[in-house]
Amino acid sequence: MFDQFDALLLARIQFGFTVAFHFLFPAITIGLASYLAVLNGMWLWHRDEAYLRLWKFWVKPFAVVFAMGVVSGITMSYQFGTNWSVFADKTGPVLGPLMAYEVLTAFFLEAGFLGIMLFGRDRVGEKLHMFACLMVAVGTAVSASWILSVNSWMHTPTGYTISEDGQFLPADWLAVIFNPSFLHRFAHTVTAAYLTTAFIVGGVGAWHLLRGRGANRSVTTMFSMAMWMAALVTPVQIFLGDSQGLNTLEHQPVKVMAMEGHYESHPDGAPLVLFGIPNDAERRVDYAIEIPKLSSLILKHDLNAPLAGLDSVPQSEWPPTAIVFFAFRIMVGLGFLMLGVGMWSLWARWRGTLYTGRWLHRAAVVMGPSGLVAVLAGWFTTEVGRQPYTVYGLLRTADSVSPVGAPAVATSLIAYIVIYFVVFGAGVWYVLRLIDQEPGGGTTDGAGDGADALGPIRSAGITPSPQVAEKGAFGPGAAE
Repeated sequence: MFDQFDALLLARIQFGFTVAFHFLFPAITIGLASYLAVLNGMWLWHRDEAYLRLWKFWVKPFAVVFAMGVVSGITMSYQFGTNWSVFADKTGPVLGPLMAYEVLTAFFLEAGFLGIMLFGRDRVGEKLHMFACLMVAVGTAVSASWILSVNSWMHTPTGYTISEDGQFLPADWLAVIFNPSFLHRFAHTVTAAYLTTAFIVGGVGAWHLLRGRGANRSVTTMFSMAMWMAALVTPVQIFLGDSQGLNTLEHQPVKVMAMEGHYESHPDGAPLVLFGIPNDAERRVDYAIEIPKLSSLILKHDLNAPLAGLDSVPQSEWPPTAIVFFAFRIMVGLGFLMLGVGMWSLWARWRGTLYTGRWLHRAAVVMGPSGLVAVLAGWFTTEVGRQPYTVYGLLRTADSVSPVGAPAVATSLIAYIVIYFVVFGAGVWYVLRLIDQEPGGGTTDGAGDGADALGPIRSAGITPSPQVAEKGAFGPGAAE
């Protein structure tokens, strides 16, 4: 049934699907872990119930998303053995230890303190609980650093030798870890995770404001903190994105040619193509809307700087141009929309309408998932732009795949799609239900949390009704 399909293409679709799905969860947990640590610190510092209620509101979605991130990450590792065994064999001596370091440092750190963070608030001291929150936040960042080091090495490999049988062998671990694109990629990706969380939190806060819950200080605090992050971090992220682009131009110029839609070389300054439709057959961008020389100004800081085009390399070295071209524009476009919302919130804050401006709240709700879309678009730009290589310039994707048939890959791909949408769809539905509930259960001031006053909720056994409990039916002398 699947014999007519290409096994390599199916393996790429399967890995792209699972990685893209997985990438969404760390993009949330990295930011949420730090947000929870900040909320807990603010609660301990100010003793303001609004921060405590927010911590309790967001810790449940964090736990669910964290679990989904771990599960979706485990399935990816199996594919190195099933669909990408040649890649695993050749790069294992370099990438294997880095992945092991990630488990030994970051995952153990997260797993060791996650239980204390989630369940230890009333069982350990406040200082230890705060320390656990910080360790989980640090653990997510450390985990990101190892994973991005691995990924960056595949884009800009350094510090290796190649054995007689074609294996990459580590020669300088510092050069492997701190390869030329690692720090740029780490800063850009982690900041993207913080920004993604800020817009999710802001979108949820705006949703509650639109539902008339502006009297709840937890809601206004949530929205205010998120909008501060949007206003302050988005410009930083745009600067980091520009830095990442310059690094990519230096080490992966063909990817930048595809991103910019430059089929032809421009010896006297290249235009910036705002929009168009890449046409590989005709080697041009159809219906292009261009600004003359602006691409040279952005990439070389000189209006007349020459820029090479795709005509300078064989077409066999081109990445899928259209995917890279459009994904890059989606990422950049969303980045500037985020900046617009951040600046809008500053203006509303100055005018005193931050909590009453319904158009701002509607915009924040619409932009709530924008960070997730942006990180996916950025991931497609980076990873599809690396093609046709798995290790850039050294190991082609076609030479990395396992010797398996298309029917086997297609069967596992269908299984992944069905299981992912059922399992993770249920998880996402549950998270949406959690964030739809009002923080603090309808408390409108900082006087206390109604949910806390009830005490722990029994999850098993028989819970006595209030009337029976009041009469002491289960207490001493109940039988009299």
